[in-house]
Amino acid sequence: MELNKNNNKPTVFSGVQPSGVLHLGNYLGALAQWVEMQNQFNCIFCVVDYHAITVKQEAKNLSENILNVVKAYLASGINPERSVIFQQSDITAHTELAWILNCVARMSDLNKMTQFKEKGLGKESVGVGLFDYPVLMAADILLYNTDAVPVGEDQVQHVELTRTLAKRFNNEYGNVFKIPEVTVRKQGARIMGLDDPTKKMSKSAASAANYISLLDRPEAAAKKITRAVTDSGSEIKYDAKKKPAIANLMTIYSLLSNTSIKELEAKYEDKGPAYAKASAGKYGDFKKDLAGVVVEFLNEFQIKYNSFSDKEVKQILKDGAEKVRPIAEATLKNVKNNLGIN
Repeated sequence: MELNKNNNKPTVFSGVQPSGVLHLGNYLGALAQWVEMQNQFNCIFCVVDYHAITVKQEAKNLSENILNVVKAYLASGINPERSVIFQQSDITAHTELAWILNCVARMSDLNKMTQFKEKGLGKESVGVGLFDYPVLMAADILLYNTDAVPVGEDQVQHVELTRTLAKRFNNEYGNVFKIPEVTVRKQGARIMGLDDPTKKMSKSAASAANYISLLDRPEAAAKKITRAVTDSGSEIKYDAKKKPAIANLMTIYSLLSNTSIKELEAKYEDKGPAYAKASAGKYGDFKKDLAGVVVEFLNEFQIKYNSFSDKEVKQILKDGAEKVRPIAEATLKNVKNNLGIN
């Protein structure tokens, strides 16, 4: 793939932190969406390792996780012949532009970021990087003349900050940055925890019952599904407010099986009373079927995941960096010229 050459496709940029195991929420909320975008966009997918170190990482684990994230990209269907995959720290322009944008950003901008309020506010030991990482994220996006940024709902505010900083720089120093749009997958944008449907599925959750890792043993994942919390009643009906637990499970089922929510409701509408008598609980049949879908998905995913060697992944990262470096350096050069420091 030769990025931005000989086509008029808009550019997409997004990334994942190599800070731990990826889970089903990452796949349904991000990776699956990225795969679908490969036909319509010039796609740039980053492993954002500098973002990962906003919290302490063990060096050996971080090195392994960087490669593992790429394997997850590839197993999901991201094709390095059609998309660029690279490692953030290989392109020095990211941190250089982040510093410049720090000089454009305001404390009031960053104080509004809800993710920092949730994760770090009030903790004396919180790192400056955790507070400031939305500015680095802005640099990631703006370096590549990005048109669209596919993110989960929890990252929309950070893309809005990116737009704010780009407009502010353009107004103060002259037009350099393209103003990106945010795209959120309507269904599956926010997969919730299996143990608590009011909280997002998270690899940092206190209990492994919260999430299904993409590398979970399929049998273990099936057990997590059968033990997932449900709502009162026995009706298989999608209602995110009144039945958040079953709505979350239906979303997972729908996306993994390529079956509409309405089709699922129709499939199970006459089975409600039977669930009340089932030994597995009121939603037993539904959960059993969903567990089968999850097992089939994980089996296929893990076969693909394990087919990629570390050597192959490192070459993909090296090739990706070589493709994006000229674009990043050209943007940074324009920024410096407008600032008068080049």
